[in-house]
Amino acid sequence: MSKNRTLIKNALVVNEGSTGNNDVLIEGDFIVQVAPSIEASDQDTVIDASGKLLLPGMIDDQVHFREPGLTHKGTIATESKAAIAGGITSFIEMPNTNPQTTTIEEFDKKLAIAAKTSYANYNFMFGGTNDNLDEILKIDPKKVAALKLFLGSSTGNMLVDDEEVLRNIFSNTKLRIALHCEDETTIRKNLADYKATYGDDIPIEKHPEIRSEEACYISSSNAIELAKETGARVHVFHLSTGKETGLFENKTPLKNKQITSEVCLHHLWFSDEDYATKGTHIKWNPAVKTASDREQLWEALLDDRIDVIATDHAPHTIDEKANVYTKAPSGGPLVQHAMVGILEAVTLGKISYEKAVQKMCHNPAILFDIEKRGFIKEGYYADLVLVSPEASWTVEKGNILYKCGWSPFEGTTFNHRVTHTFVNGRLAYENGNFDNELHGKQLTFDR
Repeated sequence: MSKNRTLIKNALVVNEGSTGNNDVLIEGDFIVQVAPSIEASDQDTVIDASGKLLLPGMIDDQVHFREPGLTHKGTIATESKAAIAGGITSFIEMPNTNPQTTTIEEFDKKLAIAAKTSYANYNFMFGGTNDNLDEILKIDPKKVAALKLFLGSSTGNMLVDDEEVLRNIFSNTKLRIALHCEDETTIRKNLADYKATYGDDIPIEKHPEIRSEEACYISSSNAIELAKETGARVHVFHLSTGKETGLFENKTPLKNKQITSEVCLHHLWFSDEDYATKGTHIKWNPAVKTASDREQLWEALLDDRIDVIATDHAPHTIDEKANVYTKAPSGGPLVQHAMVGILEAVTLGKISYEKAVQKMCHNPAILFDIEKRGFIKEGYYADLVLVSPEASWTVEKGNILYKCGWSPFEGTTFNHRVTHTFVNGRLAYENGNFDNELHGKQLTFDR
């Protein structure tokens, strides 16, 4: 029996720093040929991609899909479906579910859920706490994407605030450690000051003053100093300030970097000027800050001090977000609109297609040692996305796929549209239609 074969012809392939016309042949799970012209055989399904970009699927290294325990906000099924519609073919999900992913047993349970329900490829980060070093030491590095530590109170009792524990974790794991860096002492003082003035109904515009530049910089600089002392490999999530970008270097090849960083779509798109119209819909931790911070983040992304673009997709219901400041949760849904949002920045002249693909697709694969993904290469899994670069569309309630049913991008018009998404060689999404069969696989790591 012949394997499933698909031939994508006449695509404008963006891969490894160059863009050019190529055909791509898929057989089974894998890319088997990339060439300027490939002759179709009788067994091939042929897709004419004339006028379209062909990109590797985006690998999102930071999402919150809310399962188990918070499934009124989202599930692995609903959010991974939205992800593939947005061109994200692989995700790494965070440990602050209920129960938290801080034991091997709970990690394995999440793998089992994803194996049955995920539209995209999947893996999970293992959560560190003040008292689970023994579990951390049991981790199989070929099975777990990374270790996640929260150094700010975004997630309640997953806060790691014991300096001795932090040093022990940094000293005793060879896994890359992903960090949420905000200084808890600074935030608590700022919040108390504003509550004294406003009570619970603090104006949302004060959010970046409460979760301030100082809070971010104190935490990230201390963590990086400790990483240098201990030799730990750390990845600082969701940079939000220009000041923090000075903590990172761009001379070392990514595969050899000990200290790396990431920026999320919302910190590249919004600024504090948007609180007036978006309100708590753009309340994130860390906070969206100034237009100057946003421009400095772009500069650091382009000169390679920032290595990865991610989403920090974190859905909440619209009713939850409508609460007063102290009760409105931080986070928002982004996976359906992240790739097109970054490609819109190409249209605006902020970034090239090649650099965007490097940060969204290649670099997460390199950083986390993901096997055979993130590139359009022969022998690699066929996680591929076709994008029409001139297909204007507007985000509205009727085309939002998140379980929570809203988006901070409602009313935004994008010029790029994802038309086809392949997951492990299968056409999982085409022009608004989904394959009923799930094709996501567990990500594995070359370690």
